[in-house]
Amino acid sequence: MSDATPADLHRILDRQRAAFLRAGPPDLKQRRADLRRLKAEILKRRTEIVCALKTDFGQRSERESAIVELIPLVQSINYMIAHVGHWMKPERRHVSAYFQCGRAWVVRQPVGVVGIIAPWNYPVSLALVPLATAIAAGNRAMLKPSEFTPATSALIGEIVRATFPPEQVSLVTGDGEVGAAFSALPFDHILFTGSTAVGKKVAEAAARNLTSATLELGGKSPVVIEPGFSMQRVSNRVAFGKLTNAGQTCIAPDYVLVHENDRDTFATSYQEAVKKQHPGSYAASPDYTAILNAHHYARLTGLIDNAAARGAQVIRLGSNSDESHVLAPVLLLDVTPQMAVMQEEIFGPVLPVLTYRTLDEAIAFINARPRPLALYYFGDNRVDRDRLLKRTISGNVTINGTLLHIAQDDLPFGGVGDSGIGAYHGKEGFIALTHARGVYRQGRFNAATLLQPPFGKLTDAITNLILR
Repeated sequence: MSDATPADLHRILDRQRAAFLRAGPPDLKQRRADLRRLKAEILKRRTEIVCALKTDFGQRSERESAIVELIPLVQSINYMIAHVGHWMKPERRHVSAYFQCGRAWVVRQPVGVVGIIAPWNYPVSLALVPLATAIAAGNRAMLKPSEFTPATSALIGEIVRATFPPEQVSLVTGDGEVGAAFSALPFDHILFTGSTAVGKKVAEAAARNLTSATLELGGKSPVVIEPGFSMQRVSNRVAFGKLTNAGQTCIAPDYVLVHENDRDTFATSYQEAVKKQHPGSYAASPDYTAILNAHHYARLTGLIDNAAARGAQVIRLGSNSDESHVLAPVLLLDVTPQMAVMQEEIFGPVLPVLTYRTLDEAIAFINARPRPLALYYFGDNRVDRDRLLKRTISGNVTINGTLLHIAQDDLPFGGVGDSGIGAYHGKEGFIALTHARGVYRQGRFNAATLLQPPFGKLTDAITNLILR
């Protein structure tokens, strides 16, 4: 598969837009059929998908690939198949007093051609869930997967070509330069998943074309632990969230805020939880994922070295493999906000621990930083939990757990501020990729006649009633 040129990109977009205008929006039967074909092709290539992911990462847990890539993808498609008919139905709306003889409703119509830019960390689900959403919404789509996962991108291309004609869905490949040209296309909507820095560039390019955008970004997602809460319960679930995909997850717990009296208990319990989940060598473990490439591996080891140089206590929970980019989990204590590890999203199996004395202090710490994509609270104190949720702003929240909010098909998924704009998944995805078209049908009685003789006094009475 050769990389696309700017001319190729414009040609594909023009072809899809012409086909959309010519054929009009697909009906419910066609949308469901398209989604079922996509699901069938994914299931048929399940083994190939797992192998492609292992090729790109060098070491990728097969179990994780099934749990965090394939299961959410298939469940999401099933959910769309079951509910898209309801989402497509016109929604009756209220008619104002002057116009009671008419009717008003809203129709969700597809916007046209959607551009989708997918990241490398979950290259299957984060490419094909947005694609399935675009199809459910009645759109056509151009898909640009990450250049950092070439084997997986090539396989996704095969899936797309086996399922859809090119005038309906096309996949294009290329490096960052191609990605920049892709984001500059005059799409009818663009959906980007990736870093905040690149998301800003995508938003800027989309703005030049007045293209609406859904940006799924990242950020430093905190874990707040209630004083005295069961540390065994916390540590097992934080370890699950932090070590899934070796921490290369946009909603991974980025750092922990624990009461100063509980820090050492948490640190001990977390180490035990990590060793229980991964009892052997990380470099040889079939259930532990490598860091994608040398660049990201060096970035993470640099964050650890910087923290150590600035006084952090570094607790290494296993041995690394520089050659295969396997980074064993690391726990950082005595962390300060000035350290590099607290200045950027970690995106790896490194967990800084900070302490607080009061919940207000923890809330102030979170609010002093960009709004996170996820927020995690562990505790049974409903008053403190509600206070934290009311006084902070973030993307989604999981209480007494990590990551699992993303697996709820009926919840929107998205960030706010630096962690994203807009949301998708489920109905919110359908809404994001459609236009709410308001329709008013006037009845036989012409309301405008109320403004004319001989209805002057009646008009005045109605006006005074409305404006009182």
